[in-house]
Amino acid sequence: MSPAPRVVVVGGGVSGLAAAHRLRTRLGDDAAITVLESARVLGGKLAAVDLGGVRVDVGAEAFLARRPEAAARLTELGLADEIVHPSAASSAIRAGGVSHAMPRRTVMGVPADPPAVAGLLSPAGRAALEAEDARGPLHWAGDDSVGGLVRARFGDEVADRLVDPLLGGVYSGRADALGVRATVPALADALDRGAPSLRAAATDALPAAPPDGTAPAPVFGTLRSGLADLPVALAVAARAEVRLARTVTGVSRTPDGWRVTASGPAGEEVHDADAVVLAVPAPGLRRLLADVAPDAARAAAGIELASSAVVALAVPADTDLGTRSGVLIGSGERRPDGTPWTIKAVTVSSVKWPHLATDAARVLRASVGRFGDTESLNRDDDELVAAVRADLAALLGLEAEPLETVVARWGGGLPQYGVGHGDRVAAIERGVAAVPGLAVAGAALHGVGVPACLATGDASAAVVVEHLRSRAERGAPSLG
Repeated sequence: MSPAPRVVVVGGGVSGLAAAHRLRTRLGDDAAITVLESARVLGGKLAAVDLGGVRVDVGAEAFLARRPEAAARLTELGLADEIVHPSAASSAIRAGGVSHAMPRRTVMGVPADPPAVAGLLSPAGRAALEAEDARGPLHWAGDDSVGGLVRARFGDEVADRLVDPLLGGVYSGRADALGVRATVPALADALDRGAPSLRAAATDALPAAPPDGTAPAPVFGTLRSGLADLPVALAVAARAEVRLARTVTGVSRTPDGWRVTASGPAGEEVHDADAVVLAVPAPGLRRLLADVAPDAARAAAGIELASSAVVALAVPADTDLGTRSGVLIGSGERRPDGTPWTIKAVTVSSVKWPHLATDAARVLRASVGRFGDTESLNRDDDELVAAVRADLAALLGLEAEPLETVVARWGGGLPQYGVGHGDRVAAIERGVAAVPGLAVAGAALHGVGVPACLATGDASAAVVVEHLRSRAERGAPSLG
């Protein structure tokens, strides 16, 4: 391979930093790797604050432990001993004006066992669920909205009280707009195999039970000091030149490689490179790919984004927060006084994560906002905190005066995986693959969780390494 290749990574979130780190491990010490990030801090949607003497994540707080990428990368970074898992406390779901224990044997809320969810439904809702067999064979065209499929087979209550709040917690979206194949792939796979009913598909999609006498593997994990430490660790290990507050305005091909232009504090700057990784949200992909991969840009334009906010509160350490790790709120639910809930969910962080129950304080995180919901997010911070506190008083009986509050707003924070999302992603990747030296990564592609983002970062690095190897075999010089 040619000496000292130059690679520019656009985007300093976990996907871009994963790409930079993997490029360093694959290309060695001599490679010149530059990370350009438009914000003034690294990390993207991973961020943490000190709240009442406790360090609390106010972006993504955990990774899915059933996927291997996050634990493997943390181990590679020397952080394996810092991984912690949630307590055994169960969560709840607010349905029909009552908080119920989260039912078992569901796949993203789609029930495999109707009796297990019966308590969350009205008599009419239970009858609709149990009537699936009378509706005839399930006709599966390869994709559908989750809400549309569930409503057609199980009725509205299962969609509103079970499926929508669970999907809303992950995607800040609505079940009726999210596609089965992209958001509940195990269910889609079961339907592809010919499951005769939605209940049968959910049964088939359930994870295998652990062997007798074996405790279930933890579903989630995080870092004791906060998941926001992952981007920092990646950046340190990548040994890249990190340039913050740089908004990339253009990406173009040159005879020898690539030119990236960016606007920074000192004006426009230019970076020449042998290869470029774009690890940015879908609107950024659309804009930066418009000239170099127009078909991919058009596909990226079809991915919409949802905004949300996290309101984190620290309360006195002797505050009774109950035994639940959190509560999700079903669609259309109202507070006991009849007013709509502002929050869509609350995580009782000090119950869910025992290491956050300190002598200094107890902490909670409330989530606000779904796709298309602008009213809640248009409130200023003080109004939002007041509304959240009123909700927590009604939901948890929490009247304690907070020691401290923080509002973290995530404008356009989560891509919406609509029906046909896989086709859009395939078009993006196909268009980019036709342009030598260009790769893409990020949550817009194959999953919004940390493991999926790490995987896209690694995949983009592999594309770049292969491109550089091919150049070297052809005898093309590196810009380095």
